[in-house]
Amino acid sequence: MNNSTKSKGNEGEDLAVEYLLKKGFEIIERNYRYGKGEIDIIALDKNTSQTVFVEVKLRKNYEFGDPIYSITKNKIRQLKKIAELYLFDKNITEINCRFDVITILKFNKTKSEIKHYINAFT
Repeated sequence: MNNSTKSKGNEGEDLAVEYLLKKGFEIIERNYRYGKGEIDIIALDKNTSQTVFVEVKLRKNYEFGDPIYSITKNKIRQLKKIAELYLFDKNITEINCRFDVITILKFNKTKSEIKHYINAFT
């Protein structure tokens, strides 16, 4: 991953964390890595008591379509595997969890559009 991509990813994750905190979530961990895979954000939804594995997608425009369409079947499979490894790594056996996606279209420094897809896939 080059510095530009990493910087863009960090920017998107920072915006997503800010959004989640405003919604009352508690951030448990960011950028959880296991092998070559990563979960952007792991949070607790205090309203539902669910642990939430969050994938963040940021784009600057619609040139390549809505960012939600960049979540492929392979990406979903990878996220599920990393989530299972997270639970194993942390020795968590009983948990109520879900997968959310946050997409961000950042048009300029002051204008962005955030969409939160709750329970985006099972």
